[in-house]
Amino acid sequence: MITSLVDFLITLGLLAAMMIWYQFVPDWRMVTLPLFMVLAFGAAFGAGLWLCALNVEYRDFRYIVPFIVQFGLYVSPVGFSSSIVPDKWRLLYSLNPMVGVIDGFRWALLRGQSALDLRGVLLSCGLVALLVATGIWYFRRTERTFADVI
Repeated sequence: MITSLVDFLITLGLLAAMMIWYQFVPDWRMVTLPLFMVLAFGAAFGAGLWLCALNVEYRDFRYIVPFIVQFGLYVSPVGFSSSIVPDKWRLLYSLNPMVGVIDGFRWALLRGQSALDLRGVLLSCGLVALLVATGIWYFRRTERTFADVI
């Protein structure tokens, strides 16, 4: 995760350079960016703990991980905006913790041009906290058997 964090910081520096080059000045929403960075880190950390423990416990699980990641890409608003999701499905759609994170990044960096659903962000905060807590719990529970399995 540290290498991904370094990669993210380098990319963020390139984004800042492009913003300077194109004279794009973000507004006050930029101060919320660290919150969304912490949420993204927490989601990756929690999911990483689960996937690491499951990979050790079940050897064939490593073949499923690329499909899980690709499915996550399609159900997260990476290539599309969350605004295309109908309001009646928005809360269900926000059960993906990355929805609030990605929407928050767009809202913070693009001066609010992309709408921010506060319910989705709060739900993402709760789900990321749950993911980290259960990830730590499951990893610690299965950690005792790692040496026996490997």
